[in-house]
Amino acid sequence: MSDTAAKAPGLPAQSGDPNRWKALVFIALAQLMVVLDATIVNIALPSAQQDLGISDGNRQWVVTAYALAFGGLLLFGGRIADLWGRKRAFVVGLIGFAAASALGGAATNEAMMFGARALQGVFGALLAPAALSLLAVMFTDAKERAKAFGIYGAIAGGGGAVGFILGGVLTEYMDWRWTFFVNIPFAIAAALGAYFVIREPEGGRNRNPLDIPGVLLSTLGLVALVYGFTRAESNGWGDSTTVGMFVASAVLLIAFVITEARVKAPLLPLRVITDRNRGGVYLSLGIAIIAMFGTFLFLTYYLQIVKGYTPIKTGFAFMPMIVGMMVGSTQIGTRLMTRVPARLLMGPGFLVAAIGMLLMTQLEIGSSYASTILPAMLLLGLGMGTAFMPAMSLATLGVEPRDAGVASAMVNTSQQVGGAIGTALLNTIAASATTTYIADHIGSATSPSQQQLVQLQGQVHGYTNAIWFAVGMLVLAAVIVMVLVNAGKPDTSAVAGSGDAVEDELAVPVVAH
Repeated sequence: MSDTAAKAPGLPAQSGDPNRWKALVFIALAQLMVVLDATIVNIALPSAQQDLGISDGNRQWVVTAYALAFGGLLLFGGRIADLWGRKRAFVVGLIGFAAASALGGAATNEAMMFGARALQGVFGALLAPAALSLLAVMFTDAKERAKAFGIYGAIAGGGGAVGFILGGVLTEYMDWRWTFFVNIPFAIAAALGAYFVIREPEGGRNRNPLDIPGVLLSTLGLVALVYGFTRAESNGWGDSTTVGMFVASAVLLIAFVITEARVKAPLLPLRVITDRNRGGVYLSLGIAIIAMFGTFLFLTYYLQIVKGYTPIKTGFAFMPMIVGMMVGSTQIGTRLMTRVPARLLMGPGFLVAAIGMLLMTQLEIGSSYASTILPAMLLLGLGMGTAFMPAMSLATLGVEPRDAGVASAMVNTSQQVGGAIGTALLNTIAASATTTYIADHIGSATSPSQQQLVQLQGQVHGYTNAIWFAVGMLVLAAVIVMVLVNAGKPDTSAVAGSGDAVEDELAVPVVAH
């Protein structure tokens, strides 16, 4: 430790890896690719379905195969990153993701497409936690950490909306296959950059043997949960398979928690989630994502079906949200994170997003983009950007370096599972509200044009009903944060006397209570 660091107690014991800012570029690039992939395929789906002869019943598997593999394997991926080394897991994840994307782009039938999407999910589950945990161990100074997580948070939040634009451009002017091929240059650039630039800090690996029962129980439990929700969307909540999946998921995940409390080297050390700050972050983030993902979907349908926007115009319509997210995370979140407690950024952030959602409940067939959707999107982006930023940082703050990968995986797991639940849950609410509305009003429509109007009004009524539910979810996320997250301003001093030599050595910022 240098003399200056020793004399000035407010300074970090070490400023982190000299290549950390270069590394951030490649980590951010990889994160952008993974997030893009979650939405880019949605826009290309109708064309791909037609080309490959995928039936309407099987269409959802293009999205579900990715979500199941990604959501189900994230904890395993996080632990592999801790065991193998994050850099290696990151590079292998990128190369595998590129290969799976090439397979998807070259698909000649539905089986090849579903297989490619599942493989993308598998390598994404290795890549995503490795990326976030690399940031956690490379940026050890609180102010720099705030800036790095601000950039990462903006990409994590805004990347999905960029996917809409890119998906629209590629599908309209080139071919749906390019929504897969576009990942290859991203992945190669990020893998090469990471290989030459990233140097992991010493002593942060977890050398314990892999907890196989934990891997099996968590993977099967999460897969059953995600599949239950996607099945509910297409077959209804009363469907026997849907109910069976939820029951199986509950049994498997309870067995997982019991196993983790007993084994010597658990896959998910319970200390990672029982910390009230981290637990509050994972829970609130998952709930907020439920609200976000469902709304993405409704707005896409509203703009394309009700308003008649092209895929490109729809993509650009999401721009105010991206701008709001960038401003929220890089300007508000980053500047205030080292000055105010995280809950005072996250709580109000979720509430601002809820006000944006509240504006969207006013949608009607004739609503103007400029007066309703534009301000709603700006507020939604601003609020989520402000909340995401401290959430991403707090989720890995104060964890022992050997648990950084699995703590990062929990952030991604709450986002993935939240996304799958949000899409299914809000879709189901919207569909039943639409059906009821049409049944009540179709009798009074005499001409075909009036019947068509009732159908459209029914759809918009369904969307606004579900968006009211999303408003409630965001308010709930804000309440959870204010009650559970009690972290003060991040303290930049090294951990003293904690008994964890590795943690002292890495000067991991701790949370001041």
